[in-house]
Amino acid sequence: MNQSPENNEIFRCGFVTIIGAPNVGKSTLLNHLTGQKISITSNRPQTTRNRVTGIVHRPSSQLIFLDTPGIHKADGRLHERIVSQALAAISSVDAILLVIDASRPDRESEALIQSALKHQNLPTLLALNKIDLIKKPELLALMDRWKNLYGFKAIVPISALKGEQTGVLLDELEAVLPKGPALFPTDSITDVSMRFLAAEIIREKVFRFTGEEIPYAVAVTIESFTEEPKKPLTRIHATIHVERDSQKGIIIGKGGERLKRIGETARKEIEEMVESPVFLKLFVRIQKNWSRDSKALDRFGYG
Repeated sequence: MNQSPENNEIFRCGFVTIIGAPNVGKSTLLNHLTGQKISITSNRPQTTRNRVTGIVHRPSSQLIFLDTPGIHKADGRLHERIVSQALAAISSVDAILLVIDASRPDRESEALIQSALKHQNLPTLLALNKIDLIKKPELLALMDRWKNLYGFKAIVPISALKGEQTGVLLDELEAVLPKGPALFPTDSITDVSMRFLAAEIIREKVFRFTGEEIPYAVAVTIESFTEEPKKPLTRIHATIHVERDSQKGIIIGKGGERLKRIGETARKEIEEMVESPVFLKLFVRIQKNWSRDSKALDRFGYG
């Protein structure tokens, strides 16, 4: 029988920070666990730039996850702030979930993470992700290596993309959370705003349609987000910020074709999120060297 959140003797609730090197599948895992896309993904590292909260409701627990940017050796003011946000999220939670790409270890980033964990006294679990890409002997060897490196509460091999072993992972995480009532209503999936998610969806589409042509100096701001319940219709005006004229030309594309594709795919995904038709207007603006400008970083949400 399902237990209600009010029964504090058996219900558990707590915050879990998901950390790891860039591109190990943290956002894919969070989206799978919540059953909804709340953190953008791409095959490029450092897609996630902010802490994104995802809430998982279970019969006997509520797990509140913080998806963090990949921890790596920072180069430049933007990446320094990104890594700083990830490290800050480690100390303000009830448990830590370290995600490792089992198919492609990143020793440099993993060394930084190990160093950060040494200063923590929190229950820490390890998820070895992408196990569908390696053979069992390799997996067992990797589990042995990490077992000797840190005192994890549990080491769970998973495939976030295929959903393998994610239920086991939730069981292990639930066991280390403190007893207490739920902090969010049962219909809550995230505490970030629709405006934030819309901006993230647009930024993801920029990544997907520009490939390797556009560096990470791309930010998206929502200039207006208005809902017209009588129609119903959601009107969104957003600006894609870049640093150079050449980057603006790449995003717009020949005859505006690429910007149109970015807008169309973003609009369809935002419509699924807000559950209403969306009118999306995109602008591209040049702000030279914004990724190295402290004031611009603050304004774009990388404070």
